Amino acid sequence: MATRKSQTLDLAILGTLKEGELHGYELRKRALSLIGQVRSLSYGSLYPALRELTERGYLEVDDRAALGIRRGANPRARIAYSLTSAGKEHLNSLLAESGPKEWEDDSFVVRFALFSQTDLRVRVRILEGRHTRLVERLETIRESLSRGRERMDTWTLELQRHGEEAVEREVRWLNELIDNAKTEEKEMNK
Repeated sequence: MATRKSQTLDLAILGTLKEGELHGYELRKRALSLIGQVRSLSYGSLYPALRELTERGYLEVDDRAALGIRRGANPRARIAYSLTSAGKEHLNSLLAESGPKEWEDDSFVVRFALFSQTDLRVRVRILEGRHTRLVERLETIRESLSRGRERMDTWTLELQRHGEEAVEREVRWLNELIDNAKTEEKEMNK
């Protein structure tokens, strides 16, 4: 069973390749723009993920580059990857998911970056779920601050306040996005 981190990486790879064929270096650079805020992407994690996605039939490798490597050519030759029809179907099924794992920090950033490829109703569910998760987080932070304020030194207190402000900002931002998406949904249903 795939871990949440590997599912997020798979989604970033498949979503990036939906734009077209890419070699590993360019794919890493573009995928990093999707997941770079929540985790790094080393070649040591990218290439095993590409190999697994290829073995599962979701990606295909440019045969010309692969043949060159088998014949003893430069092992650093650029191999290009592209989505198969099964890969496109799998990507679409991943983009249709809107459950709690999509609301978490690591998944949400990638899901948000792929919203242009995501159905509007799914986007709204993900935004609402993320909003609910952050309101819960905000309550936890505020409870922690009120219970432990006397025991915290100045720096720890400032860090807690900073965390509270960051979550408050994201909650306001999500409120705006949800309102805009619901307005868009109403316009579509007219």
